[in-house]
Amino acid sequence: MGPFGKDAKKDDVSDVTGSISPIIRSHDDTNLTEADLALARNAASDVLTRGQKDVSQPWENPETGARGSVTPLASTYTTEGRTCRDFLASYVRGANEGWLQGEACQQGKGPWEIRNMKPWKRS
Repeated sequence: MGPFGKDAKKDDVSDVTGSISPIIRSHDDTNLTEADLALARNAASDVLTRGQKDVSQPWENPETGARGSVTPLASTYTTEGRTCRDFLASYVRGANEGWLQGEACQQGKGPWEIRNMKPWKRS
């Protein structure tokens, strides 16, 4: 059957073209823009750099109305010689709200690099 037929996979992004890779797929229905995600990533980097416990960092995009906060989870851990930490980022945009889970790592005392951020799936 064709690409839009019954057997097409909802999350198949193999035919995606353009300069922006899909971080959040449309079927996840977060309705967040790349600018929203960039602000959430910046908030994650900021809160992780401070290194305090039980602290969240708010983020907001006045252009889209999206907002939320980022909260580091648990303690740091080491992977591939880098210090890493997981985090949760909340978001609200229009009628959509939810959570993104992410992982950030740093080399030595360098800046925190957000390695991934995707919709949180409750297990």
